[in-house]
Amino acid sequence: MSGLYMLVGTLIALGVLVTFHEYGHFWVARRCGVKVLRFSVGFGTPLLRWHDRQGTEFVVAAIPLGGYVKMLDEREGDVPPELVEQSFNRKSVRQRIAIVAAGPLANFLLALLFFWFVAMLGSQQVRPVIGAVQPDSLAEAAGLRTGQEIVAVNGEATSDWAAVNLQLVRRLGESGTLDLRVLEPGSTVEMPKQVQLDNWLRGVDEPDPIGSLGIRPWRPVLEPVLAEVDSKGPAHAAGLQAGDRLLALDGEPLADWQDLVDRVRALPGETITLRFERDGQAQDVRLTLASRGEGEARSGYLGAGVQGVEWPPEMLREVRYGPLEGVLEGMRQTWAMSVLTLDSLKKMLFGELSVKNLSGPITIAKVAGASAESGLGDFLKFLAYLSISLGVLNLLPIPVLDG
Repeated sequence: MSGLYMLVGTLIALGVLVTFHEYGHFWVARRCGVKVLRFSVGFGTPLLRWHDRQGTEFVVAAIPLGGYVKMLDEREGDVPPELVEQSFNRKSVRQRIAIVAAGPLANFLLALLFFWFVAMLGSQQVRPVIGAVQPDSLAEAAGLRTGQEIVAVNGEATSDWAAVNLQLVRRLGESGTLDLRVLEPGSTVEMPKQVQLDNWLRGVDEPDPIGSLGIRPWRPVLEPVLAEVDSKGPAHAAGLQAGDRLLALDGEPLADWQDLVDRVRALPGETITLRFERDGQAQDVRLTLASRGEGEARSGYLGAGVQGVEWPPEMLREVRYGPLEGVLEGMRQTWAMSVLTLDSLKKMLFGELSVKNLSGPITIAKVAGASAESGLGDFLKFLAYLSISLGVLNLLPIPVLDG
């Protein structure tokens, strides 16, 4: 991912969510007759500022990591007698609750709008077909096999891998039985499968629910022929070039590109030997892999990519909703993500999930940037997920979280 995409994705994510959140406070405060002194997006030195007819100062500040709405309040300083009735503290309890809750509710509304737009925009979903099952894994113990399609998890239908992942996330940190229903290739009869969980991924900072079960999603076979090499990565430093065909890693032949990716990720910071073919000649090169992430989420990085291939039509399904259906789908997704966020917070409080799962600026940067590169629909979905998380967190009685 380029630094430019990361930066742009971060600024858009923060700017949109903060502005909408603070506008919720601002709009309801005005309707309740409260004088708004300042509406700020960002903190620190103002880059832009202007005033409206009612005397509110609007500010765009240098540090885009939050925002705030400052209202007239007798508890924060002297108020002219003629403006006393416009003070926040003079309003009824119902009005003050409405003003405080308006920011988070604006986040829920924004998420619904994003989901609605994406639903009408339409998308191609990848059917959740298992590409491989790792030996001695939870999936193998449950009888899952290559080629099976996961059509339901926890009794909820799963039309794509995102839906599978969402249902799996709900079971993080838990013990018990995970109920799946699968279709064999060419069959229409759903078969039940049960995965036994024991404090599943409890305490893991960046869990990978699908991978931890020992499941690799099906994807087209990618030949290990380099199409691009990151100028700042280990591959470039070792002299690898676009067009090189990778043959083996530490003497073990490579089946395909995914085989290389899996093995590289498992070797962060390790020195390896890669055999590759260039102009018909096989050569060996030694290089030290870079690493990404921390702790259990740490993984190796080569700094090279391959050319993508077309997905077979039978592995894809087109999903598009009409205006009314889109609203209902948006409401469903907003509710589901809100419940998931609350459940995750509860698990964090009881030590079942790592508190590092709360998204900070770094996570926003990584995911927003990646989503921006993936396409408009994926980026808007990410913004919706983040907006819901912010809405839920800001409804909690913890003042420092607001803004």
